[in-house]
Amino acid sequence: MGPEIKVLLQKISRLPGLGPRSARRIVLHLLKHKNELFEPLMMCFSDVFNNVKVCPRCHNVDTFIDCCSICADRSRSRDIICIVENVADLWAIERTACFRGQYHVLNGLLSSVEGRGPEALFLDQLLERCQENDAKEIIIALSVTVEGQMTDHYIKNFFSDKNMKVSSLAHGIPMGGELDYLDEGTLSTAFFARN
Repeated sequence: MGPEIKVLLQKISRLPGLGPRSARRIVLHLLKHKNELFEPLMMCFSDVFNNVKVCPRCHNVDTFIDCCSICADRSRSRDIICIVENVADLWAIERTACFRGQYHVLNGLLSSVEGRGPEALFLDQLLERCQENDAKEIIIALSVTVEGQMTDHYIKNFFSDKNMKVSSLAHGIPMGGELDYLDEGTLSTAFFARN
């Protein structure tokens, strides 16, 4: 095995969800299908690397001139903003087609371990957007983890005196979920957050 392949294996095995064995399978498959997969994939990587940027307004990733396609879409409501942890969460919500407002991507949660304090949330920038667009509601759509709950609480405190509705996604029993299969945390959250 040549040094180029070893370096490629190391780089691919560092991707989330992949290890050395998966990296070997991927590299061998790419090498086996060099012309129909490897070359187009390299061109695609190059296009993404050169053209995809972080939106200065919401922190989404997209190809754009001034802002991402969501921020630029005039058919979307500007008076409701959904706060998500990362772009993957934004994409998940967009797949549902249930939300037609704007987003604010945190790109991480409050974490003393990772050294992420309140300034990393860009809430002053979000407040400015809310005031510009006369926002009526902020929806906090964060993971139900210790860091997610801490960030949720901090954001609610930040906006507590700003005269706008701040809500969080409901937590508890998922559709089709059977009580016997739920963990105690999910079940107790469902009891305390009942409507």
